Amino acid sequence: MPFLDLQSNLPASSFSEDFLKKLVSVTAAALGKPEDRMHVVVHPGLPMIIKGSCAPCAILSVSAIGATDSAEKNKDHSAKIFSFLTSELNLTEDRIGIMFNALQPHQVGKKGTVMSFL
Repeated sequence: MPFLDLQSNLPASSFSEDFLKKLVSVTAAALGKPEDRMHVVVHPGLPMIIKGSCAPCAILSVSAIGATDSAEKNKDHSAKIFSFLTSELNLTEDRIGIMFNALQPHQVGKKGTVMSFL
């Protein structure tokens, strides 16, 4: 059950349903997770500053169980996700930040319990 939280100062029109589906597909493949388990939230139009500039930018938080728990894995994930975001959002790599968060099964709730018990 990976969780993606994309924050950007780009307008909502930059994040079509097609973009969301592609984001799910790319990140699910990168993380080795099924697309139907992805949870995605996009927050467009935010006041943001990266590297001292309010130029178009985005920050993506990727949280998952067992997929974001090493530098080697996250290096591979980062390359794939950066490639997608730069091409789809027309941003340069220096205008994007990605945070990887390793979750434990007891930190993810589902069906009235946590993943540890499912």
